[in-house]
Amino acid sequence: MTETARLLIDSKSELGEGPFWHAARQQLFWFDINEQSLFAANASGEIEDSWLFNETVTAAAIVDEHNLVLATENGLIEFDLNVGGINRLIDIERDNEANRSNDCRVHPSGAFWIGTMVKEEGPKEGSVYHYRAGKLTKIIENVAIPNATCFSPDGKTAYFTDTPTKKILKCATDPETGLPAGEWELFADVSEGRGWPDGAVVDSEGYLWNAKWGGNCVVRHAPDGSIDRIIEVPVSQVTCPAFGGKDLKTLFITTAAKTLGAEQLAEEKVAGGVFAIDLDVAGQPEPKIVI
Repeated sequence: MTETARLLIDSKSELGEGPFWHAARQQLFWFDINEQSLFAANASGEIEDSWLFNETVTAAAIVDEHNLVLATENGLIEFDLNVGGINRLIDIERDNEANRSNDCRVHPSGAFWIGTMVKEEGPKEGSVYHYRAGKLTKIIENVAIPNATCFSPDGKTAYFTDTPTKKILKCATDPETGLPAGEWELFADVSEGRGWPDGAVVDSEGYLWNAKWGGNCVVRHAPDGSIDRIIEVPVSQVTCPAFGGKDLKTLFITTAAKTLGAEQLAEEKVAGGVFAIDLDVAGQPEPKIVI
């Protein structure tokens, strides 16, 4: 099955990333990492709020209706959406100015998995951390570009990719703590497919939806790793999907305009936009972080 997503917001993000649906606010949130910005829009695509930071912000976890935990360049901060107040929770690689956070997601247990990478990309000097109830644990090392972090509905399986490898991995996890409980193994080798594996999310049926950087699409993988369907996106640099809307049956998709030359930008006039498609399957509600 192949379908095409529609343009929802012509946001022209340099590096649109980290989308998630906040059910209590009925808003879609996403980041422009390169512009140090966070945005919130309603399901119709109207931007209702935006925030500009003085450091890189890449992803978020929901605390409650009014507060998020943001993954920044060098740690986690609690952010009050109403007044803009910031409370630093914990440092992550603060002494490494070459690195920043990247792809992150909350496990059903409330654990926050946070990926880090070298800003200039390439060196395998990033990591993935597990944060829960004030404790930070490094769980993966020697990563170039951490992506596709997501979890099965029962919290017993985690997925992850180091984008340059073009391999999506899976690992057993403790559903109570969100910590790895087994060895990483191959879920899907996508080296023969389109583009590079970027952000991902798992739906309520346990299928994984993976954005393809440079591939103009989002691919739905069955639990056995096989390709179930493809959602076409009319721009090349597709970064991350997220389920939202009142019934969680809308797939929102962020994209990026960075690195595109003038000729390609002329072709991809809506690069960096947020796209959407209505589906026949629901996503999972966004878990809340355990601070």
